[in-house]
Amino acid sequence: MNKLQHPTLPAPELRSRAFWWTLSIRLVLALLTAIAALVWMAGCTERSSAAADSGTEQKQQQPQPEAVPPLEVEVVTIAPREVALTRELPGRTSAYRIAEVRARVSGIVQKRFFTEGSDVKEGQVLYQIDPALYEASLKNAQGNLAKSKANAEAARLKRDRYKMLVGKRSISEQDYDDSVAALQALEAEILSGEAAVDTARINLSYTKVTSPVSGRIGASQVTEGAFVQESAATLMATVQQLDPLYVDVTQSSNELLRLRKILASGELQKDKNGGAQVRLLLDDGTEYADNGTLQFADVTVNAGTGMVTMRALFPNPNGDLLPGMFVRARLAEGQKLDAVLVPQSAVARNPKGEPTVFVVKSDGVAELRVLTLGRAMGNEWLVLSGLKGGEQIVVNNLQRVQEGMTVKPISAQGTSPAPAGATRTVQSK
Repeated sequence: MNKLQHPTLPAPELRSRAFWWTLSIRLVLALLTAIAALVWMAGCTERSSAAADSGTEQKQQQPQPEAVPPLEVEVVTIAPREVALTRELPGRTSAYRIAEVRARVSGIVQKRFFTEGSDVKEGQVLYQIDPALYEASLKNAQGNLAKSKANAEAARLKRDRYKMLVGKRSISEQDYDDSVAALQALEAEILSGEAAVDTARINLSYTKVTSPVSGRIGASQVTEGAFVQESAATLMATVQQLDPLYVDVTQSSNELLRLRKILASGELQKDKNGGAQVRLLLDDGTEYADNGTLQFADVTVNAGTGMVTMRALFPNPNGDLLPGMFVRARLAEGQKLDAVLVPQSAVARNPKGEPTVFVVKSDGVAELRVLTLGRAMGNEWLVLSGLKGGEQIVVNNLQRVQEGMTVKPISAQGTSPAPAGATRTVQSK
């Protein structure tokens, strides 16, 4: 007999009661499971809260990190000052005088009396041309002159006698006039003879070829035994005077006009010498010891290049400068009374290629400033716009400084903070 069947109840009633009994047990078990889950979740929540509170307490007990101090940067204070503005122009040296020694008579060169490349004096004999022919010509001219003088003396005596006879009417006046005319003709021959003697003597002197100027002589173009011609004016040598020496430089006509405009406006002031002093830089970068003076500026602009030629004169007592050397002339343009200069190391470039500097404002905040630069003066830039006197600019740690960053300015001369408005003068080179 089934265990769920009651012995006194019918089978259907027994099955209905067993169903409800099973359902009740299942509901009780589900209720107990739900209560156990709620209890477990409550315990987890309490443990999480305790852990969180414990972590918070540990965080509160740990030391807080200290605040990062402002970045220390070296600064200089902009101080406008008076500077002399100069401009370097390319140029070439040229001799003060160039004399080409040429043959003035024809003949055979007998001897040379100088060393090539040496210094010669004005009037110094350089060559000897065979003088025999010219000596003979001189003697011939002298003989003709003596003959003319003798004939003239006889004609003079004859005229004097005829003068007395014509007074006594012993001869005709025509004879007397003929004697006077003959004497005058012979006197004219004397003048021609004297001129011929002078010509022969000059030609003879030309056989001794002398230096027309003092200077340095170059290579000889003829040797002993060479035939030189008067008609072809054979070049024999060249003498150049090297002390003083010219330096010819070129400048753009636009730059020349710009300089005149800013001088006229008063932005630039002429220096004490009126801008006439010139310094010379040699090809190796060294500076020539002596100053030069600007002689003139050409009145014509080169149509092909648009350049104007200017000439300066330099002393050259030691012969250090030679003609044809490439040099750079430094011309004084004038004085700028309120020039703003910044160290080149403080200038950087933004992505656009514009020059920039960091300016430290009064509250210690770094500001990126775009500048307009002029020429370089030594290790500094001439600032045309973007800065004014009294502002401080950063000269180091440029890679770490950012726009709007708070920095601690320190004077570039020491370690003490640079006070606002402090002045630091940078010497221009």
